[in-house]
Amino acid sequence: MKHLLLSLGLCLGTVTAVLAQSETHTQGKYILTFVNQDPALNPTVKQNLIKAFFQTYPAETKRFNKKAVKDVTVTIDTAYTGVAYAHEGKITISSAWLHKRPTDIDVITHEGMHLVQAYPPDSGPGWITEGIADYVRHTFGVDNAGANWSLPEPTDKHNFDNSYRITARFLLWAEKHVNKKLVNELDARMRQKTYTPAAWKELTGKTVEELWQAYKANPKI
Repeated sequence: MKHLLLSLGLCLGTVTAVLAQSETHTQGKYILTFVNQDPALNPTVKQNLIKAFFQTYPAETKRFNKKAVKDVTVTIDTAYTGVAYAHEGKITISSAWLHKRPTDIDVITHEGMHLVQAYPPDSGPGWITEGIADYVRHTFGVDNAGANWSLPEPTDKHNFDNSYRITARFLLWAEKHVNKKLVNELDARMRQKTYTPAAWKELTGKTVEELWQAYKANPKI
């Protein structure tokens, strides 16, 4: 039975490999290898993802990290049950998610920023990592409206460390009203592993808790 299951697993892996289609696109110094394991993926969704990558990823690297990887592989994964993740020059997106939310093209904008961030282990809190990535999605995204994706108005249940869109809106507000270089500075400190909570006081004159209270009192962006 063990040998049978192993053989079956190898066969399924071979079938997936055969079905997967790989193509390479180059624009300037950026190379995108697009691996699609899903033959049922809408061709328009695929083309929109490729187009969005070349529209957003170079802009992200230009602003935040010119040394970021230029050769990126995007895989549409039929087995992955999450939404998407990125690591070491590779972005994986769930094909099931794209069938469910075919307009969520800017998932690639968010994940691309994770490659640009390239933060080392224990560089700082995860809520900053994800908050910056969603800030970038808001700033550089090609069709957030089409995906019905937006930054939420703050509520009494929100806090600065809720991560993702909640943190992203807070960062956007702080950048506009307090320090226009805040997001760049936080990103750089995370990558250089020099971030500490004192960074907020140094960059804004307030602790993050004090800044959050100022944001809640007047959250207009």
